[in-house]
Amino acid sequence: MNFPLYIAKRYLRSKSSQNAVNIINFITFLVIVIGSAALFIVLSAFAGLKTFSLSFSNTFDPDLKALPATGKVFSISQEEQDQLKNIQGLANYAKELEERAYLTYKEKSTIAYIKGVDENYRSVTGVDSTLYFGNWGNSEFEGVIGIGIYNLLGVPMNNRQPLEVLVPKPGKGSLSQQGFNSKPYDELPLTVSGVYAVEENLDKKYVFTQLPLVQDLLQKDSAEVSGINFKLDEKADVEAVREAVKTVLGDKVLVLSRREQNNSLYRMLNTENLATYLIFTLVLIIALFNVVGAIIMMILDKQQNSKTLFSLGTTIKELRRIYFIQGLLVTSFGGLIGVLIGSLLIISQLLFGWLKITPSLAYPVEYSVMNLFIVMGTIVVLGFISAKIASSRISKKLISI
Repeated sequence: MNFPLYIAKRYLRSKSSQNAVNIINFITFLVIVIGSAALFIVLSAFAGLKTFSLSFSNTFDPDLKALPATGKVFSISQEEQDQLKNIQGLANYAKELEERAYLTYKEKSTIAYIKGVDENYRSVTGVDSTLYFGNWGNSEFEGVIGIGIYNLLGVPMNNRQPLEVLVPKPGKGSLSQQGFNSKPYDELPLTVSGVYAVEENLDKKYVFTQLPLVQDLLQKDSAEVSGINFKLDEKADVEAVREAVKTVLGDKVLVLSRREQNNSLYRMLNTENLATYLIFTLVLIIALFNVVGAIIMMILDKQQNSKTLFSLGTTIKELRRIYFIQGLLVTSFGGLIGVLIGSLLIISQLLFGWLKITPSLAYPVEYSVMNLFIVMGTIVVLGFISAKIASSRISKKLISI
């Protein structure tokens, strides 16, 4: 039997003759349990928030997207489109053309993006699920707007007076050459057929309509687009499909994965997650100073026992190991109980949604085994350091007092 481990377990179970030492040990254990539970709950909450936040952007973002390497648009020939259809692992693709535009309706106005999409767009992205009311339109001059734009401009659906979409004309010569009576912008009248709702920023961003209308509005030909959205098969190799798309379209485009399309959002969420972890780890570090104090108190309380063990042949190294193992057991056991308590709270939130953001929306959390290992690893490492510091106080001078 491992002698230091046996003695450490006995010390862990036994109570001190001094009530103050028992209280200090209990508080130390409680702090470890609460700290580890809090760290696990916060990491699970941030994981849920991350997934929840990305679900909004993923509605509009495809698996892969081709964007112009330079400028705002690029051309895609019929031959290139036929080659794209033959790429293994590529389920479908959709072309789009978007530009900032000035929207106006009855003396109310705002700036948004006019996005022309082809007939495949709704099947390639998840935009169909965002339709709040209305439909995607059947006639030529119909469009779908975000609920933010809808509320701001007060545009009724299927109204005789359409929403006006204005974009500046491409610069060709001076104003005098174009004529003083000519308008410096092109306009497109749209009847609102539907309204989508996702989240506040996206709800004020887009007006969807048919691709040929936007190409005509921006004076582009039918081959010019600002992006191509790709939907992959479930088991497709993303990198293999990306390389195949690059081979077909060449250097005129950049092919971005879903993560690369939202690189700044991913970076922000990861930074927030790391900052939260470091803050709570700092709290745990401060809390685990209690472990050092508790072990030192235990060393002083068991001083006579240590003298007896030393007299019976136990070395200083073994005595240090006894208190080191005791400290490690306290922190590990406390961390495990804390993680179990945190797990029960997270699972209950997933099952019952007892904590609400709104009356109909439960606070998003995510149970992750990785977070469990991160918390336990943090507790064990900090416990190791604390126990090592405290156990190093054992010396021949202390034993001989």
